[in-house]
Amino acid sequence: MTGLCTDLYEIRMAASYLRRGMLAPATFSLFARRLPPSRGFLVAAGLADCLDFLERLHFDAAELDHLADVVHLPAGDVAALAELRFTGDVWAVPEGRVVFGGEPLLEVTAPLPQAQLVETALLNFATFQSSVASKAARCRIAAPEADLIDFAARRTHGLDAARAVARASALVGFAGTSYVQAAREFDLPAAGTMAHSYVEAFPDERAAFRAFAEDFPDSAIFLVDTYDTPHGVRTAIEVAGELPRGIGIRLDSGDLGELAVQARRQLDAAGLTGARIMASGGLDEHQLAALVSSGAPIDAYGVGTKVGVSADAPSLDSAYKLVEYDGRPVMKLSAGKLTAPGAKQVHRGTAGRDDVLALRGEPVAEGREPVLEPVMRAGVRTSRDDSIRAARRRFEQDLRWLPEQARRLTDPTPVGVTWSASLHRRAAELRRTLEIRHGVRAEVAPP
Repeated sequence: MTGLCTDLYEIRMAASYLRRGMLAPATFSLFARRLPPSRGFLVAAGLADCLDFLERLHFDAAELDHLADVVHLPAGDVAALAELRFTGDVWAVPEGRVVFGGEPLLEVTAPLPQAQLVETALLNFATFQSSVASKAARCRIAAPEADLIDFAARRTHGLDAARAVARASALVGFAGTSYVQAAREFDLPAAGTMAHSYVEAFPDERAAFRAFAEDFPDSAIFLVDTYDTPHGVRTAIEVAGELPRGIGIRLDSGDLGELAVQARRQLDAAGLTGARIMASGGLDEHQLAALVSSGAPIDAYGVGTKVGVSADAPSLDSAYKLVEYDGRPVMKLSAGKLTAPGAKQVHRGTAGRDDVLALRGEPVAEGREPVLEPVMRAGVRTSRDDSIRAARRRFEQDLRWLPEQARRLTDPTPVGVTWSASLHRRAAELRRTLEIRHGVRAEVAPP
C-alpha cells in the first residue's frame, strides 16, 4: 500500500500545505462519535494494519507520474510528494481493548501534510476491523463455551476484507478460520469440513463420507443434511463403525437446536459419545444465544456472513479530526459534530465507573489507568508485539471488566464517557474564541 491509497482531496490538501510551508506538528484524533444502537461497546482493531501503512507510506515513480499526467498536479507538488514519508508519533488503544463512543481509537501527531494524507487509510482499517471485532465479540459472549470458526470469506466485501475478518474475529477468541490464506498469514488454525456439492458428487452419502474419511482421517466431519438429516446421521454412524478414528458431524440447515438434540441421541446410542456436533448457516449472536439457552448440544459453530459484514451495524460513525495544529488547539462547532480539542487520553477506572476523556498531559487519578499508549515514535513502531495472542488477552481482561448492562446483546447500556474539568475548560474557552472570531453561536455545548 502506498500514497495513492487515499482520497484525492487528501492529496490536494497535503500538496497545498507543502506549497505554503505548513509543516508544523498537527494532531488528528480518530474516534467513533457514538456507538451503533445495538452495541454496548466496541473492540479496538485494525491498529496493526494502520502502523504497517504508516511505516510504508510513499509514492513510487509510477504513482508520481499518474499524479502529474492524470491528476495534473504541478511538477513542484509532485516533487514534494516524492519526498514525503511518515515521521510522526501515534498514540492508540491497543488492539483487543474495549472502547466507547467519543473515545479516540488512535491519535496521530506529525507534520501537517503527513497527518492529513493518511486519514483515509487509517479510517478504513480502524473502522471496518473494529466493527467486525465488536460483532464477533458479541458472538463470543453469546456462546462462551463453544468453538467459533470464521466462515465469512465467501461473502465478505473482497478478499482483503476476508483477511481482516479472520484476524479481527481471532482477536476476540474465535478458534480458527476457513480462509486458508489468513490462517497462514496469522498462524491461525484452518478449519473446514465439506460442502453439499461433495456429497452430491458421489452416488450416495455413504460413499461420500467413506471417501472423505479415507482421504482426511484426522478431519472426518460429515455434513449430514444434504438430503435428510436423521438419515445422514445414521449414515455417518455406519461409516464411523468402519473407521479407526472418531468422527464429527455438521448441521447447516433446519431447526439446528432440535436437530442437534436428535443427532446427539443417535450418536450417543451408537457409542459415539465423543463425536462433536458443529452447526452453521446464517448465524449471529442472537441465534447463538438462543441455541445456547435452549441447551442445544452443539460443540462448535461456523459463523460467517453476519459477522463478516457486521450485518446489523456495518459501519461506525467514525471520524478523523484535527484537534491541534502548531501548538494551537482547534475544534469543530458543527451541530452534532463537535470535537474535543487537543491531544487526549482516556482514564479508565473500576467496573461501573464512567470513563474520563482527558487532555493527554493530565495526571491519572488513583484507581484509574490510561488506555491509549504510544505505539509509534518518529515513524518507527515502539514495539512489535501486535500478536493476536496478546490482543486476545487484553480482550478477555476487558470483557471481565465490562459491566453486564454493556455486555447485553439486546438494549445494551454502554459505559458513560465524561470530560475532565480541564478538557471542559479548554473546549469552552476555545468555543468562545471561535464564536467571537467567526461571529457565530455554537448550537451545542461540550458534554
